[in-house]
Amino acid sequence: MHPAVQALLLDQHGVVSRRQLHDAGLAPHDVARLVRRRELTPLHAGVYVDHTCNPAFLQRCWGAVLLLWPAALAGETAMRAAEGPGSRRPHDVIHVAVHRDRRVRDRDGMTILRTDRLDSQVLWNVGPPRLRYEEAAIDVADEAAGDFAALESLSRAVQSRRTTAERMLISARGRTRLHRREWIESVLADLTEGTCSVLEHGYLHRVERAHGLAHARRQVVDRLGAGSVYRDVVYPCGLVVELDGRLFHDTTRQRDADFDRDLDAAAAGASTIRLSYGQVFDRPCWTAARVARVLALHGWRGRPGRCGTECSSTGSNGA
Repeated sequence: MHPAVQALLLDQHGVVSRRQLHDAGLAPHDVARLVRRRELTPLHAGVYVDHTCNPAFLQRCWGAVLLLWPAALAGETAMRAAEGPGSRRPHDVIHVAVHRDRRVRDRDGMTILRTDRLDSQVLWNVGPPRLRYEEAAIDVADEAAGDFAALESLSRAVQSRRTTAERMLISARGRTRLHRREWIESVLADLTEGTCSVLEHGYLHRVERAHGLAHARRQVVDRLGAGSVYRDVVYPCGLVVELDGRLFHDTTRQRDADFDRDLDAAAAGASTIRLSYGQVFDRPCWTAARVARVLALHGWRGRPGRCGTECSSTGSNGA
């Protein structure tokens, strides 16, 4: 086989396009001969792989990119390619990004993402070319089934240490089209600034007010040793709710300080429950039922209400 073709196959996990073969000096009859000898096997129209077995994941990725060239891996596929063999992301469908003005349709085993910033979003020097990790993470979060699923995607991206909340926020703010822009930008801004205002707002409206729980005071100053701390939510009966928005990069020292605060509250006659995004955004009715139980144990005589017809806060699992 021609040395230039061998080099392409080596660089591209055994996949090559007809265009590349012609650029390397092969005539159409040369390509036909390689296919006839089964040195190359058609993978797509005008794209070949150098064996007759089922293509591996990266070969399918190269095949999709070369078929739709200029193109790059996108979404879950781009993230899986970046994460390497240990990634547990789905791989049945290959996600490919192309420029928005191109007229290409989804194909069997492929999903097309259109973007107007393809050149600036893509790492063209890696093989196969793929969207930058933070760009792919924002796309996955934007297409998630719900807010908590979007949050889970953002969390997983940062925990991988391949990007940061700051870089994802810059990516989100640079988009002209983003379905859940307000949610994504608000969460990423919170994470970047070390606050949890989105979580606090969600608890107030999705858990407390939506289910008619007791009214609480917020950001209450409390003494802790020689200094002071702010309690996120303090109910009249003495129950303290701390809203923990730190999804990533938590340290042992930070967690130790949290336990000190909880122990100090207990020593003063209050009890503390600590909630995070899952309890507030993924299962607020479930959370409201259990907060109501704790409030009742502390003397609250009210009952939780329903936030809607599907609400379970007053059901058998509730207060």
